[in-house]
Amino acid sequence: MATRKSEAIWTGNLQQGAGTMKLASGLYEGPFTFASRFEEGAGTNPEELIGAAHAGCYSMFLSAILSNDGHVPGRVHTTATVHLGRVDGAPTITAIDLVCQANVPGIDEATFLTYAERAKAGCPVSKALAAVPEIRLMATLVNG
Repeated sequence: MATRKSEAIWTGNLQQGAGTMKLASGLYEGPFTFASRFEEGAGTNPEELIGAAHAGCYSMFLSAILSNDGHVPGRVHTTATVHLGRVDGAPTITAIDLVCQANVPGIDEATFLTYAERAKAGCPVSKALAAVPEIRLMATLVNG
């Protein structure tokens, strides 16, 4: 299996400092600051990147387990909202909301929801984020 690498550089103190995050592939490099992480400032933040990773992993894993059983999806679209709060005074990811809409011809809603829950539990990023108190899923089959 592959090994992936990313990097970050931070300069200065927490509130006035700034940093950049970069993927080894070169496909993304962007700034982050205190304001982009804890307020609504411009730039990205680690939680946004975690959300992108979780949404991508979940979509791929759901597609894989459906396809392995002969239910090839036409499309799987997932968003991940990562909630950053305070626990015992420390910034903590308190919840992640996964919202998935999938087109999977020839499958009923109940069967789809079973696969959706399996994907939530089984995708590698979900497993890596097991310390998050709540990973909530809202999955919808949108055939037609």
